[in-house]
Parts: sequence; C-alpha cells; structure tokens
Amino acid sequence: MEKTLVILKPSCLQRGLVGEVTKRFEQKGLRLAGMKMCQLTDKQMSEHYAQHAGKPFFQQLKDAMMVTPVIVCCYEGVGAVEVVRQMAGATSGRKAAPGTIRGDLSMSFQENIVHTSDSLETAQVELKRFFRDDEIFDYEQPHFQFLYAADEL
Repeated sequence: MEKTLVILKPSCLQRGLVGEVTKRFEQKGLRLAGMKMCQLTDKQMSEHYAQHAGKPFFQQLKDAMMVTPVIVCCYEGVGAVEVVRQMAGATSGRKAAPGTIRGDLSMSFQENIVHTSDSLETAQVELKRFFRDDEIFDYEQPHFQFLYAADEL
C-alpha cells in the first residue's frame, strides 16, 4: 500500500472545509494513517518548497502556509499518490475540473485548499518531514475486504 501526504491548508481551515475534504478521501476508500494539526515554520516551508526558492512568489507562498495552523494527513491505499492527486485536481481552483476538491471548493491558485505529494518518492520525503514513525498508524478496517479485489493487493 502506498502512503501519501495531504496538507489541509489555511484556506481549508479558515473556510470550515476540513470535514468535507477528509470525508471525500474516506469515502473514496483511502485509509487515514496519520493526522495532526501543527503550525508550520519558515524552515519547514523553505525545505518543503525548495524547488521554488528564488522565484518571486516564494516568500508569499511560505507566508500563506504559515498564516494559521494546518492539518497534515497521511493517507494510504493502492495507488494512493495518484488517487489523491486526481481527487485534488489542477493546482488552480479556476482550472480544476468540477468534482475535484479544488474544482468544487477553490477559486485560487495559491489558496487551493490542499497540498498533495506529486510522486511516491516525494511522498516518502514529505511524510518524514511532518511525521515521526510513531505518528503513522497501521490498523485494520472491517470494510477493507470490500475496497479491493484480491488481485489488486
């Protein structure tokens, strides 16, 4: 099973959409393996968004992620990284397809409700950035046998 990171951004918290977003992931069949609220630091954001260092929007992006606490989540499932990315939709809420989280709940490129890992390798790095090993949990769900066919596991 793949694990991936989802950050419920300040725009998600401020607009009261935490339940709506987590509900979508749960209804899809992704298993919540870790969740916590935290206040992100400039150091964490500089590391997290290092690929944007030097770009004109870099500080604005970091500031927007630190304006309020966020909720970091670890979701797990077969193909979880790609499933979560598809559910989130295009980065810009204005361009994201209806039915996606951003397409239904966002009008902004920056204030776009969630951050999602873009690859399995990135997810592994990002999860280590925000979670200790003992904050990711493995547990049985009674309905698990109804999520996948035997040959999908």
